[in-house]
Amino acid sequence: MKKIAIVFSLTALNIFAHAQAPLQRPHILGIDHVAFYTTAPDGVKKLYGDVLGLASAEPVEPGGTLRYTIGTQWVGYSAAPDAKATDRFDHVAFTTDNIVGLRRYLAEKGVKATQIESRSDHSMAFTVNDPEGHRIEFVEWGQGLILSPNSSAVSRHMIHAGFVVYHRDAEDHFYRDILGFRPYWHGGMKDSETDWVALQVPDGTDWLEYMLNQPEHMDLRLTGVMNHISLGVADMKQAQATLESHGWKPHGDEKAQMGKDGKWQLNVFDPDLSRVELMEFKPVRKPCCSDFTGPHPAE
Repeated sequence: MKKIAIVFSLTALNIFAHAQAPLQRPHILGIDHVAFYTTAPDGVKKLYGDVLGLASAEPVEPGGTLRYTIGTQWVGYSAAPDAKATDRFDHVAFTTDNIVGLRRYLAEKGVKATQIESRSDHSMAFTVNDPEGHRIEFVEWGQGLILSPNSSAVSRHMIHAGFVVYHRDAEDHFYRDILGFRPYWHGGMKDSETDWVALQVPDGTDWLEYMLNQPEHMDLRLTGVMNHISLGVADMKQAQATLESHGWKPHGDEKAQMGKDGKWQLNVFDPDLSRVELMEFKPVRKPCCSDFTGPHPAE
């Protein structure tokens, strides 16, 4: 009888311990999409469709008016709710392989989330706000996902998205401690300063970029430079040739240049001055400020 009681007690303890074990975070695989606002949809069509050569797709989010595919990812636009506002950034979305489990995991960490919604492309998604109020969405792809990129597209992989961050410690707690994002690189205009922090998703090579040391009140142009997306390319000369074949020519700030991270980059801007940065997947020279600590993205 004593032996049976001991076995029962150990079984009860194991069940209790299992019930108390913290939930494991489901995988966060990469960027799914990024959304902006616009006051000039015709100009967006010219940039994304004509210049960048991206295929259009039907919007899948409420209020969406334009959507362009980048491989299995996309960038979307909706009408700006306030044309006088100086920020056209809407949200960034990351993919997961378990939308229900990720929402449950975040709830355990005290992060409030919207209800899970089903989309017309068979995906499921929910939204949270990070500590600075940036709207962050998580998406699980549906079985029927079909995206058809143009053969003339300048890129098939959106490798990072960036936005202004004022309170790095709070953001780090959210992205690094809770979500598991990993350091990739950091640097600045001067070697002794950190103006940009790149954090890769925990289960992929895409990254989120903190844009630090910015004034509290920014005009539309500066906000557009900071709140941006980046499309990966294997060869910048070939990418520029593709843009030029679509009628684009280097001008002003839209030209190829070497980044502080040792990668070639080329910026183009939508009509509301939101930046689209073309960037080579790998550096061709030693970066300033710090070494890379994670694998580079690829096509």
